[in-house]
Amino acid sequence: MEDPSFEVIGVVKDAKNQGLEEPPLPEAWVPYTVTGSGERGVLVRTINDPLLMLSAVRREIWATDRNVALTFTGSMEGFISQFSYAGPRFAFLMMAIFATIGLVLVTIGVYSVISYTASRQTHEIGIRMALRVRPTDVLQLVIRMGARLVVLGLAIGLLVSLALSRVIASQLWGVSPYDPVTLASVAAVLLLTGLVACWVPARRATRVDPLVALRYE
Repeated sequence: MEDPSFEVIGVVKDAKNQGLEEPPLPEAWVPYTVTGSGERGVLVRTINDPLLMLSAVRREIWATDRNVALTFTGSMEGFISQFSYAGPRFAFLMMAIFATIGLVLVTIGVYSVISYTASRQTHEIGIRMALRVRPTDVLQLVIRMGARLVVLGLAIGLLVSLALSRVIASQLWGVSPYDPVTLASVAAVLLLTGLVACWVPARRATRVDPLVALRYE
């Protein structure tokens, strides 16, 4: 037809028709009898497990036309999971793995720095212990020293993450790169991890023998 016209018989609400990350785009559904192209599908509603119906549906389709090739057979849930969630799920898994590795490295790094710093102050700690300073005071001294480094690192990390948030904004949907809950949760986890890493060398410092510490060079 030179000037085809169509009658609109219905309008549906917006749906994610370009993937989870992309906003909905305009789309028109035209009968296959008009276009003669495009994928065709058969949807079957059942109250039981839909995968148990595959054999019966396959037999009915082949009884009508034995030459029909059946592809993407499965449940609607599996179809959506494969084509919409597989990519984001894999990306989330990789990010979780790298985040866990980063958290372990942070813990090891803080522990190493605080342990080294405490060992450099063994002589000073021995003098304090010889002057009858309570072990809890030594514990607080070492933890405060480590906490200052952790808080300073958190402040620098938050500033850098806010500056680079525009780079990762395209990889996020449903959450803002400046989400305060996410930033606060990450900061709290890192702060708690850092304090735990500080507590181990601080606890060791309280057990220093004053006589050994005074002779320590």
